[in-house]
Amino acid sequence: MPDREWCSVLPSRREWLRRSSAGFGLLALRGLLEEPTARADQKRHHPAKAKSVIFCFMDGGPSHVDTFDPKPALTKYAGKAIGSAAVSKRSQSDPSRVWMPSPWKFAQRGKSGLWVSDLFPHLAGVADELCVVRSMIGEQPLHGQQNLLLHTGRVTGGAPSIGSWASYGLGSASKNLPGYVLLNNDWVPNGGLENFGSAYLPADTQATVLRAKGLPLDNIKPADRDSVQRRKLALLAQQDGEFAGKGGGRDSIESAIRNYEAAFRMQTAVPEVADSSRETAPTRKLYALDSKNDYQKYYGLQCLRARRLVEAGVRFVEVTCPLTHPNNSPWDQHGDLKKYHGENAMITDQSVAALIADLKRRGLLETTIVLWAGEMGRTPHTPRLAETAGRDHHVNGYALFLAGGGFKGGSAFGATDDFGNAVAVNPLTVHDIHATILHQLGFDHEKLTFRFGGRDHRLTDVHGRVVKELLA
Repeated sequence: MPDREWCSVLPSRREWLRRSSAGFGLLALRGLLEEPTARADQKRHHPAKAKSVIFCFMDGGPSHVDTFDPKPALTKYAGKAIGSAAVSKRSQSDPSRVWMPSPWKFAQRGKSGLWVSDLFPHLAGVADELCVVRSMIGEQPLHGQQNLLLHTGRVTGGAPSIGSWASYGLGSASKNLPGYVLLNNDWVPNGGLENFGSAYLPADTQATVLRAKGLPLDNIKPADRDSVQRRKLALLAQQDGEFAGKGGGRDSIESAIRNYEAAFRMQTAVPEVADSSRETAPTRKLYALDSKNDYQKYYGLQCLRARRLVEAGVRFVEVTCPLTHPNNSPWDQHGDLKKYHGENAMITDQSVAALIADLKRRGLLETTIVLWAGEMGRTPHTPRLAETAGRDHHVNGYALFLAGGGFKGGSAFGATDDFGNAVAVNPLTVHDIHATILHQLGFDHEKLTFRFGGRDHRLTDVHGRVVKELLA
């Protein structure tokens, strides 16, 4: 044990900051001038299968029975009332609603024979890389709460996102880029920026947002020559250090100082990694960057950037969908399902499939987990059949997929009932998916914790299990 008498003469953190604040700027400047180092990793609990995650977020809830979970019974009983036995408290339903068949045909794809609908012709081409989960169960049929659950493991907010946990645990393999990057497409999902926040984790683990259009990141290009900018940053660091000393030191202030230093280094790194012109013409075409549809083109650009960021050492990258029409969220089709699910698929399908294929071609898929998920599914029934019919919110059973990173490609896990109305076999929760992703990154989800408010917190709270059946 340390000598208590000796320890008692050491200055407190607050006192140390107060005493050293005058030299804080010099410390920051020294950090800027010296060779930067990557953020230190937490100690892994076991050998990792994956190094990074790319999360393709399908905001709004794509329909499981129109994508990866075929239900012939919906065609057989089309237009028939669902009856009281099919009513669910966790989804929008009423006995008078009627079963609605899928407007798209399903077929078995690849060598594995995985079922994928015609809605996703490009993802069908990489079916042997997909590990589809058909038995997801949510908590509330509300976008905001389910978005927060998917991202943070809580429906109430105030908790760090999975990207922040990954950044906190893994650090950054890049000297000049953050550990967590959000590739946004001009739309903030329900639940707000808390979906991507760090909450009580160190503030520099929250997402750095790069937009699709125009300048990827504001204020990243220096207006002054290096020597002048270094002096400005040193002054800011000194002022923040003095403020921290007076206030007792706060993570937000210390993180701001680290962020100044990171921004200085990012001035070269971000423009380089965001510049798709460095890619070959066939690669740009693969990601649909030649598309005449701007939504598809910019979504493809963000998917290509996701691959480039992972190559550069970023640990967690999320790509959001654009909102193309007046709606609550992109995949939220209460009406006009065929039109707008079709539009969303056109925008995203080719680029997500390209991302998976490109990662594999470059030898990166083995160590990169690709997660494709919305926050919920959609009802297999509707108030009445019509050409403009849609599907409503459904958390009683839905689908997502994972690819790469040691997940079992060309497989389907779990099942819903004959109508896709409820999970029948192997129910899983978001906590189970989080636990399994962390496992592949080398962490025990019960041991990757952070002390806050008098107790140890974790991404999965008191829930979750590693689903070994999903792993190769």
